[in-house]
Amino acid sequence: MSSSQYASTQHSLAFRVMRLCRPSFQVEETVLRLDPFDLFAGEDLFDDPLVSSDLLDKRGVSAASEGDFSFRGRFQLQDPVDAMALPGFLMLPQSFGAIYLGETFCSYVSVNNSSNFEARDVVIKAEIQTEKQRLVLLDTSKTPVGSIRSGGRYDFIVEHDVKELGPHTLVCSALYNDGEGERKYLPQYFKFVVANPISVRTKVRSVKEKTFVEVCIENHTKTNLHMDQVEFQPAQTWAATLLKANEHSSVKSSSTREIFTPPLLIKAGGGIHNFLYQLMQPSSESGHVRVDGSNVLGKLQITWRANLGEPGRLQTQQILGTATAQKEVDLQIVEIPSVLTVESPFTVRLRVRNQTEREMGPLEVYLSEDGFLGDRSVLVNGIKKQVLPGLQALASADVDLSLVAVRVGLLKISGIKISDPQRTQDLDSLPDIEVFVGSR
Repeated sequence: MSSSQYASTQHSLAFRVMRLCRPSFQVEETVLRLDPFDLFAGEDLFDDPLVSSDLLDKRGVSAASEGDFSFRGRFQLQDPVDAMALPGFLMLPQSFGAIYLGETFCSYVSVNNSSNFEARDVVIKAEIQTEKQRLVLLDTSKTPVGSIRSGGRYDFIVEHDVKELGPHTLVCSALYNDGEGERKYLPQYFKFVVANPISVRTKVRSVKEKTFVEVCIENHTKTNLHMDQVEFQPAQTWAATLLKANEHSSVKSSSTREIFTPPLLIKAGGGIHNFLYQLMQPSSESGHVRVDGSNVLGKLQITWRANLGEPGRLQTQQILGTATAQKEVDLQIVEIPSVLTVESPFTVRLRVRNQTEREMGPLEVYLSEDGFLGDRSVLVNGIKKQVLPGLQALASADVDLSLVAVRVGLLKISGIKISDPQRTQDLDSLPDIEVFVGSR
């Protein structure tokens, strides 16, 4: 029920609401400036011949140079700072103003008794109503206010962490006994809209075993935002690293940088900044790592402050990567010699990891020749297939594969695979490996 339906009812009490936020600078829109002396005397005072020139000199106005005092000097910049149009005064907010997602809405509420009678047994309730929920901020049902005298008031402060976009309503209600002992109910509604302070755009790119997440943050507010924290919180199976450009040597050697990291400034009205994170799936020496095949990469935790230190905080939804099917067996290269010589055998160490919860085996690791045209430059030396009799659930084992290069130059080792001979199916394969082979 809206407050307009109670307009015909005479109430002793009334709510007054003021948002508690930091003041802002009052910018003068005109060059004509206020002189503090105008508060005590007008311009006509200086037309009086009885006013001495000493009074003008004390105000910094030379009667000899000006001839007479007028408002003409108000248009002149007395100091270079005057060009900013900031007189140094702070202005308290006259309305709720802009309220953004991630901020804390703090309001000062006053219940005034404007009648000639005392209001008794006052039950006060303050709630925030959104499109999805209704939250109680204050409820004095169990401990009512005994009385509010005529001309008196009852004040309180309510706070709410803004977590939803769109229209919000602060509902203030009072249930009280008026001067005639009649029980009355007074609701009042104060509406405001919550806007989005920033937009976060992400791009996900995968390069071999690495995944890169590019994050673009854009400022939609009318004030500068100082980012205290932009942290990527990876999912359980990922590890994240923020990639930065090389800094200047003077910045690296600064001792104050180790103690205090200045916040990152994103300018008002569309300022942007980009972040780049590298994600990798950490490997375990024991091999007991289970990859669930989920495409969830993680989420961003962002905190900032506005010009006068107003805090804000947002957490994005889960960032998704490319959906990948879970492999039963993972084949990785562990070690390969850095120096290779033509026609000299060398060993490539491989690691086989069982990513299922059942025993796998037997398994075969081999160098495939399927789809190969022409002479192969790297061949198997000895047994063509290395057999693993069995691999326990979530376990891993190392396999050595002996190879030999038959010519000199930059060569590719391709076609290393692992298969299940019982199902005649390849389970995983290695990407091409580039090696340089020298002469004897």
